[in-house]
Amino acid sequence: MSRTLSRELKWVVPTPELLRELVAAPLPLRLRSSPPARNFHRDIYYDTSDGALSRSGITCRLRQGSDDRRMLTLTLPSGRERLRHDSVVTELNPADSLAGENEVARRLRGLVEPSQLEVLAELHTDRTLRRTAREWPWRGRFSFCYDSVAVRHQGLVRGFQELKARRLRLGAPRLEELDAALSREHGLRAVLESKLTRAQRLFAELESEALARAVGGGRSVALIALDQGKIALLQSGGVLRLPNSGGRGEAGCRHLLRETFGSAVGDVTLLGTAPGPGSLSVQEVWLARRLRLGAEPAAGEMVWLPVDEITARAGNPGLNDPGTLAALAVATRSDLLSEQEPTPAPARRPASPPCPLPSQPADPTQFLDPDLSIVEFNLRVLAMAEDPQTPLLERLEFLAIVGSNLDEFFMVNVCALKRVDGSGEGQTRGNLEAITLRVRTLLARQQRCLELCLEELGRQGRRIRGWSQLEAADRVLLEERFRREVFPLLVPRAITMSPGFPAPVIPHLALCIAVILQDARTGPFHFAYLKLPERVPRFLPVGDAHDLIALEEVVRANLQPLYPERQIEVGYLFRVTRGGDLELAEEDSGNLLQAIEEAVQRRPFNPIVRVEVEREMPQAFRDRLLWELRFERGAGAGSVGELDMYEVGGMLELRGLRELTGAPLPGGRYPLFQGGDPLPAGSRLWDLLRERDYLFHHPYDSFAATIVRFFEEAAEDPDVAAIRVALYRAGERSPIVEALARAARAGKEVSIFVELKARFDEARNVEWVRRLEEAGANVVYGVVGLKNHAKVGLVLRREGEELRRYAHVGTGNYNASTARVYTDLGLLSSEPELGADIHDLFNELTGSSRPPGGRYRKIAVAPRWLLPWLLAAIEGEIEHAKAGRRGRIRAKLNGLADTEVVEALYRASRAGVEVELVVRGLCTLRPGVPGLSERIRIVSLLGRFLEHARIYHFGDGGEDRYAIGSADWRLRNLRRRVEVVVPVTHAAARERLGGILDRELSDPRAWELRSDGSYSRRGVSP
Repeated sequence: MSRTLSRELKWVVPTPELLRELVAAPLPLRLRSSPPARNFHRDIYYDTSDGALSRSGITCRLRQGSDDRRMLTLTLPSGRERLRHDSVVTELNPADSLAGENEVARRLRGLVEPSQLEVLAELHTDRTLRRTAREWPWRGRFSFCYDSVAVRHQGLVRGFQELKARRLRLGAPRLEELDAALSREHGLRAVLESKLTRAQRLFAELESEALARAVGGGRSVALIALDQGKIALLQSGGVLRLPNSGGRGEAGCRHLLRETFGSAVGDVTLLGTAPGPGSLSVQEVWLARRLRLGAEPAAGEMVWLPVDEITARAGNPGLNDPGTLAALAVATRSDLLSEQEPTPAPARRPASPPCPLPSQPADPTQFLDPDLSIVEFNLRVLAMAEDPQTPLLERLEFLAIVGSNLDEFFMVNVCALKRVDGSGEGQTRGNLEAITLRVRTLLARQQRCLELCLEELGRQGRRIRGWSQLEAADRVLLEERFRREVFPLLVPRAITMSPGFPAPVIPHLALCIAVILQDARTGPFHFAYLKLPERVPRFLPVGDAHDLIALEEVVRANLQPLYPERQIEVGYLFRVTRGGDLELAEEDSGNLLQAIEEAVQRRPFNPIVRVEVEREMPQAFRDRLLWELRFERGAGAGSVGELDMYEVGGMLELRGLRELTGAPLPGGRYPLFQGGDPLPAGSRLWDLLRERDYLFHHPYDSFAATIVRFFEEAAEDPDVAAIRVALYRAGERSPIVEALARAARAGKEVSIFVELKARFDEARNVEWVRRLEEAGANVVYGVVGLKNHAKVGLVLRREGEELRRYAHVGTGNYNASTARVYTDLGLLSSEPELGADIHDLFNELTGSSRPPGGRYRKIAVAPRWLLPWLLAAIEGEIEHAKAGRRGRIRAKLNGLADTEVVEALYRASRAGVEVELVVRGLCTLRPGVPGLSERIRIVSLLGRFLEHARIYHFGDGGEDRYAIGSADWRLRNLRRRVEVVVPVTHAAARERLGGILDRELSDPRAWELRSDGSYSRRGVSP
């Protein structure tokens, strides 16, 4: 394909910020834009060593896109214009493309011999493409390319930005008019020079800077990348060589990893040194394992060869590069190459979303920030701890809950924001800074509350002492206990990198003591750390009194025995939090169970997202800690910075406060609560369910007396033929799972869907899978791309000549432990259509790995049908309001954040529908905004029990429809999970649901959500 380049024009864009503004701005001259598309490509420019093509004004370029499409382009001068020839190529090796039989390669052979071509430059481009929409009949059509271009050389990166407009169809406006408009509106100036020319100018600057950095260094890094017994070699010009670049130390190794594989993640070990290539006198030889693969190599074709084959071919033509041979000689002396390789993380491929995602809102200011909404929720939990009316030990429990919640918030939400921020997608830096400000304010309140609680605890005879406050006799007793019970469990670890002592991976969420040591003889300083043992209580008794002392106080006062002949300069507490995501490519997983287990094992190597330090740690010490963490083994270098460090003015790691809540303190806890048994005594459960449906409200209705009984009676009843259930979080010890195992061992047909991807419960659920399979149950554990969050169970019982179905649909997990402190709802029913629906759902779940897509008689199932059902119900209330009838929507939810649902509720408010919602946590809807949401009222309720139930209520013109289920009104529930919502039709059950909503919406303890995202507590002055 050939074309002239006279139909395009380019402009210099001075800054990345201006480029982003241009992408978001309307097109000039009122041109209408189609939706933007983003892509990435790599351009390799070729020329001979003497510049034969450049001297003739010819450019040769090979482009490889992120879609794996390869295009070879030759651009030639043609009078006043330039003629461009393009050919799609299929060869994987760039050299083969240049020498191929495509049109461009044939033209190229008429100019130079392809074997004489060398890489002139390599550019990496992040492009956003906008095309003008079709406008009939006179307007021209254009494409606008917004390019961010990176030029790399020896660890240095420079970049530039440009905008290119290309005419696709004749018609107004002219390119000159576009130029005038962009100059007038954005100050852009057209440029005639090519990307290659601009890149070469930057490349010269980089070469100069790299040379300046290398003066006096004389070192390079050779990389032995080992994966499944094979070593990576780069092939270029028929020669195989190890990846190598100028640099030194782990920082240089990780830079080379990133340049070669697109990621610095991996376990790296210095094997030794060898003579360097070229003018570099020494090369460090590094072994890298547990690599994150998937990117194209920066230069040349990547070849993976077994260690034995490399050894056999060493020195032969094609594998005789001197630097490579020297590095391989060092590597073969190490027994590390023969060690069993851990299974590598699979290259991640973006999975297509299981359900269409909502479009971007027309006005983002109409929505509250979801991450800040979660911070607000934790402030409300903290208020429970600050409330002097809350029993003292419960206040400590609430402080521990806030600590656990913040851990998860950083592991999930902040990790996701940092991942987007690191990829350059979206503008998340402001979000991260806002979170930092809010969280630091929260931490200050949390520590002040802890001080007050511990003071009150001391007044009641339970003091928390510091080491300096102890009597000498008490110190002696604690030192003896330290030597006996604590010292054997402590493992001092060096953090400062040196050969044989690679920087360790700091344990996730572990309380650690960082230590600066000085060798008394030679004087060098060393950086080390200690992890406090988890099997030792956080608080130790002091003498015979009721006083306690924190474990870290005892360890810090007894550090010297751990470092004999060293002077301990100082020791400070710190704690790191890592991202909680699993690196899991479900589509590529032959065995999801094994893939989950391996992914869980890789989680400790996830990037650091937060570093907590005690206030007393000096700034120089903090800077050193951050520096060491940036290059820790197994994580991306440079991923943690100042914004991620949080100073704590008191006790670190407040989850340990739960140890104090067991103290025998009169009035310290809420009174013991025992849920009642709502079922008539002396009756068989099956007889009761044949008469009517039963709705239970846990924990007020005992979970053990209702739902556990349902499964236990099914397991023991000889007439029960089959049991089916979906498990999400069953807990550590589960009477329901034990009943299912007994049923399977008794020969009943037991089918169980265990959701392996329940976040942070993956390992526990894997264990349940193995135990249930050993008992003989049929266990299924995977819907690709989705989580199964549905709370459903089914019992099939022989009654006469038929099998009757008994179904359970709930809002909470089948977890007897959390059922004592979570409020949830459950419906037991023998209604035939409901039972048939649940039966059909299980058939889809166990019979296919695809999301359930069948139509059901009564239930609404996500991800295919629940959202349309919900939107239709909201639209129904809008129609009632427009017809003069009362429109009413009420709901009780854990979270509300789906854009499409929020916009539907705004439409309902504008139409006159009353919307009243109880939303415990995350909420992005802004209530009370005139002209938008003045008819919407949202409250949040917190107390002794965690509000976890989901209730939907639609007035339906006076008919009052109620439903319960597992789904919140969040994107993940409605579009990325299997969820089940069931209508509640029994009169008594409907009345009970209405009563719950009435009480909670009018509760004097509730928090009212304001339109600015803040909350005010009823009865408390702001």
